[in-house]
Amino acid sequence: MPHNEYDGWQSVLTLFKEAAGLNELNELLGYMLTDEERKQLATRALLTKALLQGDESQRDISKRLKVSIAKITRGSNSIKIIPKKLKFFLNEHLDDH
Repeated sequence: MPHNEYDGWQSVLTLFKEAAGLNELNELLGYMLTDEERKQLATRALLTKALLQGDESQRDISKRLKVSIAKITRGSNSIKIIPKKLKFFLNEHLDDH
């Protein structure tokens, strides 16, 4: 049976959903992602949190997270088009851990 990218993505989502707690999810992500991919994902979360909070200028976020202004702009533009329900979810769940 041929598999396509969509099938693979659905498998990943199912794996993450079925993980039994943070420890298992951490192990799963440790296996599935390289160190660089985990770093990029963590930076994306911090960037999203900072943009949603709106307490810092984009330039200050760029300096603090050591990312380009272009990446900040892309993140800001992405936030502008996400559904309100997702924006609320992100605001609620991107915490200070």
